[in-house]
Amino acid sequence: MPIDAYREGETFYIDLDLPGVDPDTIDLTVEQNVLAVHAERCPTMPEATERIVGERTYGTFSRQVFLGETLDVDTLAADYGSGVLTIKIPVAEQAKPRKIAVGGSRDQRRMAS
Repeated sequence: MPIDAYREGETFYIDLDLPGVDPDTIDLTVEQNVLAVHAERCPTMPEATERIVGERTYGTFSRQVFLGETLDVDTLAADYGSGVLTIKIPVAEQAKPRKIAVGGSRDQRRMAS
């Protein structure tokens, strides 16, 4: 199951190629920052059909993706279209850059000396 992973702003994306998969067979679970993807592709031709060439792969497909601590897996969302499963994970608040205010207490100590 080939993937692309990329970050755009404050969102992390994972695209997985799953052509011909019924969306009802896609199962996503997250446990301890490990995303597990399971999907199934079933043959589309009737059983009584004589197969001449059989190059397409059928069966159950699985993939695990290790997610860092910097992602908010509780708000993960997924969408399947055109044979691609797109998983969208926001960057966690604690991982976002933030400005730190610097106080003036150092100057006050100098004046008191």
